[in-house]
Amino acid sequence: MKYFNTKLWRWIWTTFVIVLVTLAFTAAFYLTGYIYGLMHLDLPALLVQIINSFLGLFLVGTFIGFFSRFFRQQQHNAFQPIIDALERIARGDFTTRLDDERQDSIISGLITSVNKMALELGQMENMRQEFISNVSHEIQSPLTSIGGFAQALRDDTLNLEERHHYLEIIEAESKRLSRLADDLLKLASLEAEQVKFEPRPYRLDQQIRSIILTCEPQWRDKSLDVQVTLDEASIVADEDLLSQVWMNLVHNGIKFTPQGGAIKVTLHSRGDQLEFRISDSGPGIFPEEQARVFERFYKADKSRTRSQGKGGSGLGLSIAKKIVEMHKGSIELQSAPGTGTTFIVILPVA
Repeated sequence: MKYFNTKLWRWIWTTFVIVLVTLAFTAAFYLTGYIYGLMHLDLPALLVQIINSFLGLFLVGTFIGFFSRFFRQQQHNAFQPIIDALERIARGDFTTRLDDERQDSIISGLITSVNKMALELGQMENMRQEFISNVSHEIQSPLTSIGGFAQALRDDTLNLEERHHYLEIIEAESKRLSRLADDLLKLASLEAEQVKFEPRPYRLDQQIRSIILTCEPQWRDKSLDVQVTLDEASIVADEDLLSQVWMNLVHNGIKFTPQGGAIKVTLHSRGDQLEFRISDSGPGIFPEEQARVFERFYKADKSRTRSQGKGGSGLGLSIAKKIVEMHKGSIELQSAPGTGTTFIVILPVA
C-alpha cells in the first residue's frame, strides 16, 4: 500500500509538471502573437521561436515560484501546531496532546508520534516522582527512629537495660538504611545493565540447598517445617546474581510464614528448562495486589504487614525479577488470602 501511494504521488506530480509546462508555453505563444499583432511586427520565425521559448521558461519559473510559496505556507501552517507542542513538551508540559484531523497522512503520523512521546514522558515523570516519594519515605522512617531514640538516650534517668534497648533499635535502623542504600545501588546497576554478568556452568540444586541451610537459624527460630525436594540440575548462569534471587525468596518465605508454619521448596527439570518453586503457609496476597508485588517499593501491607518481618525496603522482588529476566527466565506467583503464596521461577538450562 505504501509503495502504491508513493507511485501514485509520483505520477500525479509528473502530470502536474507536464501540464504546467504545456500551459506556460501555450500562454507564451498566444501572448507574443497578440503583442506582435498590436505592434504590426513581422519577425523571422527563428527569432519568434526563441522569444516564445524564453517567455515560456519565464512563465514556468513564475508558476513554480508561486506554487512553492503557497505550499511552503501551507506546510508552515500544518507543522506549526506540532512545533508549538514540542516546545511545550520540552518545557515539561507532558499533558500536551494534538488533535489529528488529517487521517492517513505524513502529518497524521507525526501527530501520533508526538502524542505517544508526550504520554510516555508523562508516565516516566510520574514514575520518577513516585520513586523519589518512596525513597524519601523509606529513608525518613529509620532516620526518625534513630533521631528519636538518640534524643531519648540523653535522659539521665534511663537504666542500663533501657539504654541497651534503645541502642539496639538505633543499630537495627542503621542497618536498615544501609540495606536500602545497597538495594538501590544494586537495582540501579541492574536496570542500567552495568552489573557484571558472568554465566558459567554449576549445580543449581547445590546452590539452593546451601542457601536454605544458611537460613536455618531463622526458620528454626520460628519452628518452621521446611520441606525440600531438589532434582540434581546443572545450569549455565551467573551464580552470584542467582544467589540473590534464592536468598530473597527464601527470606520472604520465612518472614511471612507464621510460627510453626511450613515452607516447601522444589526444583525440577522440565526439558531444557528448570522450575523452582517456594511455597509458604503465610497469609497470602490479595488478587488486586499480586500484579504489583514486583514493583519497586510496593508492599502488600493488607496481608503482609511490617510487623511480620520488620519490614523490608520493597526492592527485593524487583531485584529478583530483573536478575531472572537477565537470564532469559520468568518469575511469577500464585496466591490467595489465607492459602499462602507460591513463587515460581523458570530458567533455561543454558
